[in-house]
Amino acid sequence: MKILFIHQNFPGQFLHLAPEMVRRGHDVLALTDDANQRQSSIRTVRYRHKIDKPDAAACRLGRTYTEMSDRGVTVARAAATLRTKHNYIPDVIFGHSGWGETLFLKEIWPEAKLIIYAEFFYKAQGADVGFDPEFSQPSFDQALITNARSGHLGLSMLNADAALAPTRWQASTFPERLRPMIEVIFDGVDTVTMAPDPGATATLPDGRVISVGDEVLTFINRNLEPYRGYHIFMRALPEVMAARPQAQVVIVGGDAVSYGAAPRQGGTWKDIFLSEVQGRVDLSRIHFMGKVPYPVFTSLMQISRVHAYLTYPFVLSWSMLEAMSAGAHIVGSRTAPVQELIEDGVNGRLVDFFDVPGWSKALIEGLADPDRFRGLRTAARATIVNGYDLRRHCLPRIADFVEAVGKGAWKPRDR
Repeated sequence: MKILFIHQNFPGQFLHLAPEMVRRGHDVLALTDDANQRQSSIRTVRYRHKIDKPDAAACRLGRTYTEMSDRGVTVARAAATLRTKHNYIPDVIFGHSGWGETLFLKEIWPEAKLIIYAEFFYKAQGADVGFDPEFSQPSFDQALITNARSGHLGLSMLNADAALAPTRWQASTFPERLRPMIEVIFDGVDTVTMAPDPGATATLPDGRVISVGDEVLTFINRNLEPYRGYHIFMRALPEVMAARPQAQVVIVGGDAVSYGAAPRQGGTWKDIFLSEVQGRVDLSRIHFMGKVPYPVFTSLMQISRVHAYLTYPFVLSWSMLEAMSAGAHIVGSRTAPVQELIEDGVNGRLVDFFDVPGWSKALIEGLADPDRFRGLRTAARATIVNGYDLRRHCLPRIADFVEAVGKGAWKPRDR
C-alpha cells in the first residue's frame, strides 16, 4: 500500500511506525512543515505554512478553529499538488489531528482511508481545565472557550475512517459517540534500551558524576510547568532535602511552556517556583539540566533512586513509562492518566496531586530505604515489558491496525 504520514513535527508519534511500514514492504511518504528540522530515514515532502496568527478579538471563540483550519488549508494545498502534479494517491493517510493538518484531506483524496492520531479531546470538566484552582478557576466562560477549542478535533474525527489513541483514559476524553472509532494502543517503549544498568553514570552541570547507588531524586518533563506538577514538586523539596542531607535532586526540562499558559507576571515557571523555596533548600544539591540528549535521560532513569512524576488529567508522558521500563521507583500523582499504569503499592506509589506533605513523605521514604521498594521497581519494569514493549506488543499491533484499515478489514465497534 501507499501510506502517507502527516505530522508538523514528523516523525513525532510515527518514529517507529513509519520505518516498520517500510520494512513490511509498503510505499511510505511523510508530509511535514518546512520549519521542522527533525531528521528521518523516511522519504519526506514539506509544506510551507506562513499564515499570521488570527486576531483573537475578531475570531472570538473561533480563534483555535481559525488557526487550525488555516494550517489544514495549507496542508490540503500541498496534498493537491501531490495529486495533480505527481499523480500521488495514497491508500492510507495517518496524521495527527492536533494541528488541523487532517481537516480537508478527504477533499483531495476521497478514496484514501484516513486514520488520525487522537491524542486528546478538550473538555470543560473531568480533565485539565479547572483541575488546578491556583491557575485555572472553573467558570462559565472557561467552559465555553474549552468546548470551542475542540471544534477542529471533532471535525477531524468526523472526516476520518479510524483513529488511534495511546491510552484508554485519553480515548475516554472524546465524546462517547466517537469512541467506537478509536483503537487504543500505546506507542511503545524500547525496553532493551530502557533497562536497568548497574554501571550507568551521568555528569551533572557542576562536573559531579552520579551513578547507580547514589541518593538521587529525579524530576523530568519537556518543560517545567504546573501542568506537570513542577510547583508541587518544588514545594515538597524543602522537607525532603532537610530529611535527606546527602540527596541530589536532578531536574530535567526546558524553561518554555508546553501546555497551559505562561506566567501572568512574566518570567518562567522554573524561576518562579525556585524563588518560592529559595532559602529553604540547599541550591548546591539541586541540579537543573535543561533539555538533555536521550542517552543522558536514559542514564538518569537507570541511576534514579526515586523518580517523581506528576501530571494534570492530561496527555500521559512517554517519560513515565520509560522510567518504569528502566526499573525506577516511581512516585506518581493520583490522577487518571497515571492510575492507568501505576497501582499504589504494587508497581509504584501514588500521592494526591496537591498533597505537598504527602509528596515529601513518599519521596523521603523512597530515598531513605531503597531496598524496601525493590519489588515495586521490578513490577514497574514488568508492567512495561509485558504490555507496552515496542517490538513485542505495540508496534506489531499498530502496524496490523494500519494495514487492516487500509484493506477495509477494520470496523468501528462498541466499547
